[in-house]
Amino acid sequence: MSRNRPTYLALIIITMTLGLFTRSSYMLGKEGFIATYAGDVLWATMVYLIFCVMFPKWSLLKVATYALAFSFAIEFSQLNQQDWINSIRQTRFGGLVLGFGYKASDLVCYAVGVIFPYFVESRFYKSKSQSES
Repeated sequence: MSRNRPTYLALIIITMTLGLFTRSSYMLGKEGFIATYAGDVLWATMVYLIFCVMFPKWSLLKVATYALAFSFAIEFSQLNQQDWINSIRQTRFGGLVLGFGYKASDLVCYAVGVIFPYFVESRFYKSKSQSES
């Protein structure tokens, strides 16, 4: 199996745009399920898509496993509050990538954010292989 990198790059850009929107001033101050959790779900989806671009021949399960492990590792890194890593978190990019504080609910969001594209991709490749036969 090999993935079409330009398609996945476009999906990354769309996912990033939606994710940044959830963190924008328009959404700040809004409360509710989507405003609270959508950004974390989209962040993990973006990680999944980045792994698809970086390793286009990996199996669906391998991409999902590594994307989930990476996402969890970033969340667990938030338990480390040393000055050097907090100074990185204080930058815009560092804050978006590393986050600020550990929340167990983020682990659930990351699982959803990886499982959803895994499911969509598995259905796409299943239907594609059936149409080719």
